[in-house]
Amino acid sequence: MPDTHSAALPASLVAGARAIVSASDTSEKVRLAYAVSRAWFRRDLALGSPSKDGSMPDRPGRPLRPELRAPRDMPKRSLTGKAGRLALIHSLAHIELNAVDLTWDLIGRFAHVRLPRSYYDDWVRVGLEEAKHFSMLEDRLAGLDARYGDLPAHDGLWQAAQDTGHDLAARLAIIPLVLEARGLDITPPMIEKAREIGDEDTAKCLDIIYRDEKNHVAFGAKWFRFLCDRQGIRPEPAFHFFVRRHFRGSLKPPFNDRARSEAGLTPGFYKPLAPLKG
Repeated sequence: MPDTHSAALPASLVAGARAIVSASDTSEKVRLAYAVSRAWFRRDLALGSPSKDGSMPDRPGRPLRPELRAPRDMPKRSLTGKAGRLALIHSLAHIELNAVDLTWDLIGRFAHVRLPRSYYDDWVRVGLEEAKHFSMLEDRLAGLDARYGDLPAHDGLWQAAQDTGHDLAARLAIIPLVLEARGLDITPPMIEKAREIGDEDTAKCLDIIYRDEKNHVAFGAKWFRFLCDRQGIRPEPAFHFFVRRHFRGSLKPPFNDRARSEAGLTPGFYKPLAPLKG
């Protein structure tokens, strides 16, 4: 676990979220995520506000490497062969690093919205777990004599944050209920493949990520429904509206219906947005 006492804490949760997203050094980003999470759950931090503690950055801090490319310019990845496995794990590490920033941005950017403390408890937990996932995958890369930044990575994930920075319901629809829910669909086959080729270390990392992702989607569904109830609108049509407006393309099957439903994301949310067959 990172040392959470080596530097002064930010003055509030919002200031901490801003510091985490702004940090360009990945070790510092992870250290801050652990430190701010611990302080919040100890009740040592006030919430703060964007007007007092500063607005969230337009883009997260990033190290000089990896080289960022458009998604269409990225090669396909697979667990077959050491090079393919390395590329896939590097890609997953990049996704988890973006997830750290997306979650803490979700906390800091919308702190002006009147929300229960349990909202922040849920998303601080998610922000901590995303930092844990990135660290696990960094360690797995080290086990393969590699490090994060050795390979190019795509620059498409933050676009979702920029497109939904004005509306918390839209952000919840796209980040946990589309992007994280996609992880529920694709992670089990990756776990199975890793075990087939005898890569138990990678399989264990993916097991933890998959378990945690279920909770992340559940929190997304919970708070999306909360906002819809507050506004007196039906959740499923609202979700369809936000996805059609802010997500490029249709939602791709096959879907892990059981895991999605366990997380509160029932088929009426996503099946109407899938491409028609036949």
